[in-house]
Amino acid sequence: MPAWLNQLLPILLLLTAIAVVMRRLPKIDLGHSEEFRRRRFFNWFPLGLTYAFLYMGRYNLSANAPELGALHLVSKQEFGNIDGWGSAVYGVAFLLNGPLTDRWGGRATILLAAGGSALMNVLLGVAVRFAQEGQLDHSTAITAMTVLFCANMYFQSFGAVSIVKVNAPWFHVRERGMLGGIFGILISLGLYFAYDWSRFIAKHLPMPWVFHVPALLLLGFLALDVFLIRDTPGQAGFRDFDTADASSGDTGERSGAIDVARRMFSQRVIWIIVAIEFCSGFLRNAVMKWYLIFADKTGLKGFVSAHWGVLLCIAGILGGVFAGFISDHVFDSRRGPVASVLYAGLVFGAVIVLFTLSFPIAGWTVVFMSLCVIGVHGMLSGTASMDFGGRKNAGVATGIIDGFVYLGTATQSFLYGSILPSGDAAKHPGNWMSWPAAMLPVALVGFALATRVWNARPARRAAAR
Repeated sequence: MPAWLNQLLPILLLLTAIAVVMRRLPKIDLGHSEEFRRRRFFNWFPLGLTYAFLYMGRYNLSANAPELGALHLVSKQEFGNIDGWGSAVYGVAFLLNGPLTDRWGGRATILLAAGGSALMNVLLGVAVRFAQEGQLDHSTAITAMTVLFCANMYFQSFGAVSIVKVNAPWFHVRERGMLGGIFGILISLGLYFAYDWSRFIAKHLPMPWVFHVPALLLLGFLALDVFLIRDTPGQAGFRDFDTADASSGDTGERSGAIDVARRMFSQRVIWIIVAIEFCSGFLRNAVMKWYLIFADKTGLKGFVSAHWGVLLCIAGILGGVFAGFISDHVFDSRRGPVASVLYAGLVFGAVIVLFTLSFPIAGWTVVFMSLCVIGVHGMLSGTASMDFGGRKNAGVATGIIDGFVYLGTATQSFLYGSILPSGDAAKHPGNWMSWPAAMLPVALVGFALATRVWNARPARRAAAR
């Protein structure tokens, strides 16, 4: 069996098993016809795969950070700075891109995300090639990569906003828990493409193709999305319906971004959710972006590091489906209890890693932590943003919530880039204690905050008079 198929097969089998189980679960009957469900699938599925390949074009840099370091192109601290600035741009860009998505529609902005990210990945590949050939000195190459990665992250920031904006009118609140699970699956597939496909590409093709291949895939899906994606059921020839979210009963004009933000931040629950997602952004990328560097520098390579992309994908799929199932079928479509359960797992995981850095169990524990944090992210950024923003203002709501995710990401990038060991000191696992030690208090804060939104639900707006 080819090596690529040997890695892909477990994911395909898992997705097949999940599909079978989901078909046998008790149905939440909202009166949708089979024709509507089929057309909805052909709306969210290509949209979701576009988002997955956006992930590939975002995490391909971190997936290949050890190889770029071995080629003396990007050091650990330089990677931390590039990633930190890019993450900061991603978080701040939501202030502009959320309102633009509400104004232009998610279909237009997912096309902009795919096209812009494709262009930036092409240029990143060119910069890497010029650096390898000596046509750019090291300082100029790092500056170019930083600027291009920041521009890539600007376009990438349209991705999550677009997927939530498009899906909000197509899914009732009672259906969105499992939709959050699907969101987690798409994130997981994107991580698999980034960490395993791009590393496979780096082994068999010149390094610039790590960036060129995602660009080609994004262009292909951009063309597909033009023909398939529609912003609302009405645009696809079906009847629009009341989704029972924060826009329910609101028949007036769409509110401006400032008004939406003011209204959202007047709710205590939104302040808590964005704080939780700041913690989620810190923890998700503390695990995903630094474990491979830890394994490479300490020499503690094994099954987990060799199959990192597959394991992240499987963990994320299981986390997303678990979160979606218990949200809709156990907690009556509430998101807070799900976040509480998964954050308890993150606290437990951080404690285990703190005491097992020199042992293989540390690798398996961070895989479990990935399961937990992807589940939280799917529930809050992918689902709660729809619930509390409503279908009319999903762009601004997602931008606010997901923006804090990437401010958390930027914080961990700058922090770890400066405090983690370098050179010979990085070879000793004991010198990496600051890695899990920084995660533990963040996980504890996230857990405490999640318990505060246990019963939170979106309030419907009164009909406009």
